[in-house]
Amino acid sequence: MIFCAIMEPAVQVENLVKRFGTFTALDGVTFAVERGEVFGILGPNGAGKTTTLEIIESLQKPTEGRVSVLGLDLQSKAAEVKARIGVQLQASAYYDYLNLTEILALLGSFYPNKAAPATLLEQVGLSDKAVNRVAELSGGQKQRFAVAASLVNNPELVVLDEPTTGLDPQARRNLWSLIKEVNQRGVTVVLTTHAMDEAELLCSRLAIMDQGKLLAVDTPRNLINKLEASYAVKLTMDRPMTMAQLEALNGRVEVLQSGEQNDPAAEDQESNIAENTYLLRLANSPSALKSMLDEIAKTGLGLENLQITPVTLEDVFLELTGTELRD
Repeated sequence: MIFCAIMEPAVQVENLVKRFGTFTALDGVTFAVERGEVFGILGPNGAGKTTTLEIIESLQKPTEGRVSVLGLDLQSKAAEVKARIGVQLQASAYYDYLNLTEILALLGSFYPNKAAPATLLEQVGLSDKAVNRVAELSGGQKQRFAVAASLVNNPELVVLDEPTTGLDPQARRNLWSLIKEVNQRGVTVVLTTHAMDEAELLCSRLAIMDQGKLLAVDTPRNLINKLEASYAVKLTMDRPMTMAQLEALNGRVEVLQSGEQNDPAAEDQESNIAENTYLLRLANSPSALKSMLDEIAKTGLGLENLQITPVTLEDVFLELTGTELRD
C-alpha cells in the first residue's frame, strides 16, 4: 500500500477577525493559499487587505481566528514563520548611508539561510546599481529592490503589499515579470492589489474583499464565468429610447448607463457617455444578442453603433459589491 503525503497549504486562514476598538477591520475571513501559487487579494482601500497580510506576517495579532503559515501555527511559532517568509511592505525605509549590496548583506545577516547580495541584485536586474544608494534609484528600481530585500532569506513564501502602486506602466510590467520569475522558482506569492489587470494577469487564484469581508475566492476566469451576464454591450441609437423600449430590453439585459440625460437610468451616473448611448449587460447565451437586436428593430430607431466586449474582473467586483473599485 502506497501512502501519499498531503502537503499543508502555504497559508491557512480560519474565521479571522480583527477589531480596532469598535471598528471591525476583518469579519470572519477564511481562505487557504496552496503552495506554489500566486494568490491575490483584490479590493479597494479599506477592504482589509493590508490588515490580513500584517496578521499573516505576524505584525499584528488577530482578535479572533486562527492562522497557520507553512504548516506552523502563527501564534506559537511566529519566530520560525518569520525566518521562512519574505515580506515587502507598502513603504520601506533603508539606511541612507549604505549602498544596495551593503543593505542586502545587513538584512541577510539576521537569517541563518541567506542569499548572496550579488545574486539577488542580478535576479531583480539591479547588478549595475550594486554600489548605489536607494535614494539614487528610480521608483521602479526601488520597488524591485524592495522585492530583492524580501528574498534575502531564500523564503518559501513571499508577501507583497500592493507592489506596483505609484509606478508608471513600464515599471509595473517589469515588476510583473519579476514576480512571475520569483514564483517560477517555486516560491509561493501572496499579494494585494486594487488593480484589476494586475490581479487577472498575475494571480492563479483571487480573493475579493470589501469592508472586511471575504466575498469570493476562485480563479479569475471562474469568477468571470460565474456572472450571468458575460458580455458588456454598448449601443448608440439615432434617437433616444423611451422607458418602455428600455424596459423591453431590460427583460434580456440590464441597463447600466445611458447618455440620454432625461432617462432615469442615467441619474447619478458620470456623464461621459455620448447622448443616446446605452451600456448593457448581455447574458452568455447564443440567443441573447438576437433577442436584443429583435427588440431594437421593433422600436423603429436606427442603430448607429454596437460594441460587445467580454465582462472583466471589474464587472465581477461591481456584481459582488454594487460599488466601483476605489483606489
